Amino acid sequence: MPDAPSSGAPLARHLRISGKVQGVGYRIAFEQQARTLGLAGWVRNRLDGSVEALVAGEPKAIEAIIIWSHHGPAAAQVEDVAIIDAGDTALEPGKFERLRTA
Repeated sequence: MPDAPSSGAPLARHLRISGKVQGVGYRIAFEQQARTLGLAGWVRNRLDGSVEALVAGEPKAIEAIIIWSHHGPAAAQVEDVAIIDAGDTALEPGKFERLRTA
Protein backbone atom coordinates (compact mmCIF):
# COMPACT_ATOMS: atom_id res chain seq x y z
CA MET A 1 0.00 0.00 0.00
CA PRO A 2 1.43 3.38 -0.91
CA ASP A 3 2.21 5.70 1.94
CA ALA A 4 -0.29 8.53 2.15
CA PRO A 5 0.37 11.70 4.06
CA SER A 6 -1.98 12.15 6.99
CA SER A 7 -3.29 15.45 5.66
CA GLY A 8 -2.85 17.86 2.80
CA ALA A 9 -3.79 18.17 -0.83
CA PRO A 10 -6.28 15.74 -2.35
CA LEU A 11 -4.88 12.51 -3.79
CA ALA A 12 -6.15 10.24 -6.56
CA ARG A 13 -5.67 6.49 -6.81
CA HIS A 14 -6.71 3.93 -9.40
CA LEU A 15 -7.59 0.56 -7.85
CA ARG A 16 -8.00 -2.84 -9.49
CA ILE A 17 -9.53 -5.41 -7.11
CA SER A 18 -9.43 -9.09 -8.03
CA GLY A 19 -10.84 -12.26 -6.51
CA LYS A 20 -14.49 -13.09 -5.91
CA VAL A 21 -15.64 -9.49 -6.19
CA GLN A 22 -18.51 -9.64 -8.67
CA GLY A 23 -21.98 -10.90 -7.77
CA VAL A 24 -21.34 -10.24 -4.06
CA GLY A 25 -22.35 -6.57 -3.76
CA TYR A 26 -18.77 -5.30 -3.88
CA ARG A 27 -19.45 -2.42 -6.26
CA ILE A 28 -22.46 -1.15 -4.31
CA ALA A 29 -20.64 -1.47 -0.98
CA PHE A 30 -17.58 0.28 -2.43
CA GLU A 31 -19.73 3.15 -3.66
CA GLN A 32 -21.40 3.51 -0.24
CA GLN A 33 -18.03 3.45 1.53
CA ALA A 34 -16.57 6.03 -0.86
CA ARG A 35 -19.53 8.36 -0.38
CA THR A 36 -19.31 7.99 3.41
CA LEU A 37 -15.64 8.98 3.21
CA GLY A 38 -16.43 11.98 0.98
CA LEU A 39 -14.47 10.66 -1.99
CA ALA A 40 -15.02 11.57 -5.62
CA GLY A 41 -14.68 9.11 -8.49
CA TRP A 42 -16.24 5.96 -9.83
CA VAL A 43 -16.36 2.17 -9.54
CA ARG A 44 -17.20 -0.47 -12.16
CA ASN A 45 -17.03 -4.17 -12.90
CA ARG A 46 -14.53 -5.36 -15.49
CA LEU A 47 -15.20 -8.07 -18.06
CA ASP A 48 -12.30 -10.08 -16.60
CA GLY A 49 -14.17 -10.45 -13.27
CA SER A 50 -12.29 -7.73 -11.38
CA VAL A 51 -13.59 -4.43 -10.02
CA GLU A 52 -11.93 -1.15 -10.97
CA ALA A 53 -12.21 2.20 -9.20
CA LEU A 54 -10.82 5.69 -9.41
CA VAL A 55 -10.98 7.61 -6.15
CA ALA A 56 -9.88 11.12 -5.24
CA GLY A 57 -10.00 13.00 -1.96
CA GLU A 58 -8.22 13.65 1.28
CA PRO A 59 -5.27 11.36 2.05
CA LYS A 60 -6.90 9.81 5.16
CA ALA A 61 -10.05 8.97 3.16
CA ILE A 62 -7.96 7.42 0.36
CA GLU A 63 -6.08 5.34 2.91
CA ALA A 64 -9.38 4.21 4.48
CA ILE A 65 -10.92 3.09 1.16
CA ILE A 66 -7.74 1.20 0.28
CA ILE A 67 -7.82 -0.62 3.61
CA TRP A 68 -11.54 -1.36 3.14
CA SER A 69 -11.00 -2.59 -0.43
CA HIS A 70 -8.73 -5.40 0.79
CA HIS A 71 -11.73 -7.15 2.39
CA GLY A 72 -14.86 -5.50 0.95
CA PRO A 73 -18.33 -6.75 1.88
CA ALA A 74 -18.78 -10.01 3.80
CA ALA A 75 -19.40 -12.23 0.74
CA ALA A 76 -16.32 -10.99 -1.16
CA GLN A 77 -13.05 -12.90 -1.29
CA VAL A 78 -10.43 -10.35 -2.28
CA GLU A 79 -7.20 -11.83 -3.63
CA ASP A 80 -5.37 -8.68 -4.68
CA VAL A 81 -5.69 -4.89 -4.77
CA ALA A 82 -3.45 -3.18 -7.31
CA ILE A 83 -2.97 0.51 -6.56
CA ILE A 84 -1.69 3.07 -9.04
CA ASP A 85 -1.10 6.74 -8.31
CA ALA A 86 -3.55 8.65 -10.52
CA GLY A 87 -1.68 11.92 -10.04
CA ASP A 88 -3.75 15.04 -10.09
CA THR A 89 -6.74 13.51 -11.89
CA ALA A 90 -9.54 16.08 -11.93
CA LEU A 91 -12.80 14.71 -10.53
CA GLU A 92 -15.84 16.65 -9.45
CA PRO A 93 -15.63 16.94 -5.63
CA GLY A 94 -18.29 14.91 -3.84
CA LYS A 95 -19.43 13.11 -7.01
CA PHE A 96 -19.09 9.33 -6.89
CA GLU A 97 -20.82 7.01 -9.34
CA ARG A 98 -21.13 3.41 -10.49
CA LEU A 99 -20.20 2.99 -14.13
CA ARG A 100 -21.19 0.30 -16.61
CA THR A 101 -19.05 -2.78 -16.97
CA ALA A 102 -16.03 -2.25 -19.19
